[in-house]
Amino acid sequence: MDDPRLDELSGLVVHDGGLWAMSDGGRRVQVHRIDRSNCAVIDTRAADVDPYDVEDLAVGPDGALWVGDLGDNERRRETVAVVVLPERGDARLHRLAYPDGPHDAEALLVDSHGRPFVITKEVGRPAGLYRTADAPDGEGPTPLLRVGELALPASDTLGGPVGGIGTRLITGAALSADGTVAAVRTYTDAWLFPMSGGDLVAAFNQAPVRVPLPDEPQGEAIAFEPDGTLLSGSETRRGVRGEIRGVAGAAALAGEADPVAPLPPAPEVVPDPGAPPWLPAALGGGAVVGVLLLVTAAAALRGRLRRG
Repeated sequence: MDDPRLDELSGLVVHDGGLWAMSDGGRRVQVHRIDRSNCAVIDTRAADVDPYDVEDLAVGPDGALWVGDLGDNERRRETVAVVVLPERGDARLHRLAYPDGPHDAEALLVDSHGRPFVITKEVGRPAGLYRTADAPDGEGPTPLLRVGELALPASDTLGGPVGGIGTRLITGAALSADGTVAAVRTYTDAWLFPMSGGDLVAAFNQAPVRVPLPDEPQGEAIAFEPDGTLLSGSETRRGVRGEIRGVAGAAALAGEADPVAPLPPAPEVVPDPGAPPWLPAALGGGAVVGVLLLVTAAAALRGRLRRG
């Protein structure tokens, strides 16, 4: 990927024969169609919306492109948002509100009922699964419901910007074209879950299959081709260009995993009664201090600040 508009490649979808991609950051929502032969931008859909931190891309049941403005590294947003870009007509902005306070998230799916499905990015505890009760209508905010959680198994795949921590941080999501596979990705792997009847919550309670995606500078994008090929994409980082790579036949692997016990939730940290009142927040709601130090160091190494 050598087009500067996609240096921070964060979302991918395949729709109607086209491969669409977007970067996170920026002051305007833009989604670019790219040529598979050379990754050149050949078309763009845009909206005059100044986003906070766009992170993922999904396709709705009517073929519209959904941009997930979900990033919240400091966990201080009162609402997040999705911006819907139809093939024709005006863009639609829908604000969404978590039921339990702010979360950072980089993964968005849209189910067959047109409901946004958000998977949060958590350190030291399972990711939260959230969706709206119905398809959002109007700017909102529309309440999100917590419908489950997802703890990924361990991985020994190398790569990404934050070492071993990144093997469980969810940075993107995708659905297969036939709706039978749901996938999430981390900085190092894709995890494929069999799905039946469009039930995403039930899908994420199945045993997943791991597809290693090693040595990506900062892998955040994932999509499926109609033939089941899994596409993964990475940001450009420290001069190493991101690439879009394909794993042929990956969708057919879903459902072949042996049951794997997920990680237990991190234990709640109870601060000393004499500790300052800010300590629970500094501990990240249960993450151990060592993990936080590693995350802080990794954030410093990223060499850039996201908006907000």
